[in-house]
Amino acid sequence: MVKKTYTNEEIKQVADKVRKQVLKFAIERGGCYLGQACSSADTLATLYLAVMNLGESEGNPDGIRFPGVPSAENMTYPRGALYNGPTTAGYDRFFLSPAHYAGVLYCTLAACGRMNWEAVEHFNEDGWVFEMIGAEHSPGFETNAGSLAQTISVACGTAHARKLKGEDGIVYCYMSDGELQEGQTWEAIQVAAQYKLGNFVLVCDANGHQIEGFTQDIMGIEPLKTRFESFGAVAVEVDGHDIQAIRDAAKTAHPDKPLVIVCRTSPSCGMPFLEKREPNLHFIGFKTPEEIREAEAFMESM
Repeated sequence: MVKKTYTNEEIKQVADKVRKQVLKFAIERGGCYLGQACSSADTLATLYLAVMNLGESEGNPDGIRFPGVPSAENMTYPRGALYNGPTTAGYDRFFLSPAHYAGVLYCTLAACGRMNWEAVEHFNEDGWVFEMIGAEHSPGFETNAGSLAQTISVACGTAHARKLKGEDGIVYCYMSDGELQEGQTWEAIQVAAQYKLGNFVLVCDANGHQIEGFTQDIMGIEPLKTRFESFGAVAVEVDGHDIQAIRDAAKTAHPDKPLVIVCRTSPSCGMPFLEKREPNLHFIGFKTPEEIREAEAFMESM
């Protein structure tokens, strides 16, 4: 099957649709991680539509109900990775590290035709797999994730296994810049360089914010590009809202070295009415009637 080639404008439209849907959830469901949708929608849409070589989704397009934790009586546990297509040789694989980006991932899957929009309406609804903070059963998730940066190690291990087996296909890992305060991230990059994992790509959403405020005020991580290079990676820094720049960065030659794409982004991109909340953009809720009216009016204008 010949894959469609998407224009930058088409990808931008998908990203804007994702932002609008997450804003809808924030209004309707008492809040969500809207700032992360603003910062990552362009990058995720570009990865799914123009960068990663994924097969057709193997997940239920209507979503599934959560069947309970794995046990001897529950051996048909759902795998979120199915929505990214086959994990066999020749196809790329995608690992999402910041689990609280789940809402934007679900909406990206729907906007890219990997599940139905009606399914995503079960976001944060009891009894369904569309949790606000995703896990391995959540659509699009390869593995459990979180804030302690373990996912990059799982992704690097997967890339190493693929290299040992001679399998084609790139392993992509998507992280937030707050996770770069964890020592495990840098150990993983060092390992990826040591084992010459040219089949590993790390994409970082450097939006400069975390739960306590500005990232640099909590624990300085700059200069990111230089730091990644010092640990043995090939690093590129781009505007994470520039579709073409992301596409070009993904083509950067990195033989026998991991590639890191540092995407400089804003957690209010596309929604300037959020700017006055800085630096409190980690979890966004609209509580007062005035806040709700402002958010609804902006959504109507999108």
